[in-house]
Amino acid sequence: MPFSQDQLSELNLLALFDDSSSQEGIKVHRHSAEPAMVAAAERLHRKGLITQKDGGYLTPLGAETAEHVQRTLAVLSSNAGDTVS
Repeated sequence: MPFSQDQLSELNLLALFDDSSSQEGIKVHRHSAEPAMVAAAERLHRKGLITQKDGGYLTPLGAETAEHVQRTLAVLSSNAGDTVS
């Protein structure tokens, strides 16, 4: 089953978080962000992955999920034959 557009927006938003620091959050500005990203932030908040409906910080579950997103991006971005740890 392929990812839906909503899920892709959520994955893209999770990929914006800095995985090297739990002290850095993001803000999705309703007036300037794409509507898909505003909606993705609201869904991620309802799912318990981020602390605020307009971004905030990753929750523990959100941090784990964002780590998986980053690893998936690394694998998909690598050249054939490269290994990713």
